[in-house]
Amino acid sequence: MSETSLLVALLAAATARGAAPLVLAALGGLFAERSGIVDIGLEGKMLASAFGAAATAAVTGSAWAGLGAGVAASVLVSLVHGFACITHNGNQVVSGMALNITLSGLTAALGHAWFHEGGQTPLLGPGARFGPIDLPGAAALAGMPGVGTAYRELVSGHNLLVYLAAAFVPVVAWIVYRTRFGLRLRAVGESPDAVDTAGISVSATRYRALVMSGVLCGVSGAYLSIAHHASFIRDMSAGKGYLALAALIFGQWRPVPTLGACLLFAFADALQARLQGTPLPLVGVVPVQLIQAMPYILTVCLLAGFVGRAVAPRAIGIPYLKER
Repeated sequence: MSETSLLVALLAAATARGAAPLVLAALGGLFAERSGIVDIGLEGKMLASAFGAAATAAVTGSAWAGLGAGVAASVLVSLVHGFACITHNGNQVVSGMALNITLSGLTAALGHAWFHEGGQTPLLGPGARFGPIDLPGAAALAGMPGVGTAYRELVSGHNLLVYLAAAFVPVVAWIVYRTRFGLRLRAVGESPDAVDTAGISVSATRYRALVMSGVLCGVSGAYLSIAHHASFIRDMSAGKGYLALAALIFGQWRPVPTLGACLLFAFADALQARLQGTPLPLVGVVPVQLIQAMPYILTVCLLAGFVGRAVAPRAIGIPYLKER
């Protein structure tokens, strides 16, 4: 097994782990935005879920209880967003940003009040977090160059939520493009007047979309605190909700292209972690701050170059006022 092949496999595995929360949050945002609701509050949902999952897992000692609490917290935030934007026709961007800012402070305040650890939650034991899963045959194929290395490092050894993120991509694509709900979802995002005329509730469809967004963002946030890490840390989402939204726009609100964008952003993040302190040819050692900014610089460049060609759902961001 060559050192180069091992490094490539490790980088690919880190990309898969880094892409998991982005994919889950972006797929959640896809449901909301396809229904016509701007879901800039992905960041807040991830924070609420990450805190709820870590706090519950710390108290109960169960990763599954933590996952359930994280999903419930995220769905609750989604419903608050829906109450402001669907029921009361509020500005969707303002509502989403207000939730992001509120939850950034609220999670830290609750963590400090409940656990007295500076806004963090206690470190989780093995039973309170999702650990890596060794797939069948990983040990037997470990010595086989190429295929064995790829299977052991890239396919095997991830936690359950990484595999769930991969499985959700075809499931979401099937729901959006092959089910009656998906047809109604896309129709509401394009022409809510026509959907309402057909006797379908625009508000109910959008609320269902936000609930599904909350569920997927809940899994994404729980991944951060009880799978990828072992506790909640203040603002631990670190802009991943915004990156997920950027990936969704770059993927033109379609599941598979969105997956590709998430993998690209995750690759940039995995690469920057390995480039820190490493001298580059003709450049030398690049400042750590510049290296850490790579994923966000890439996001701005991609959106500046491609967002003009992205065609959003026609009714997105427009409150639906039913004619009397």
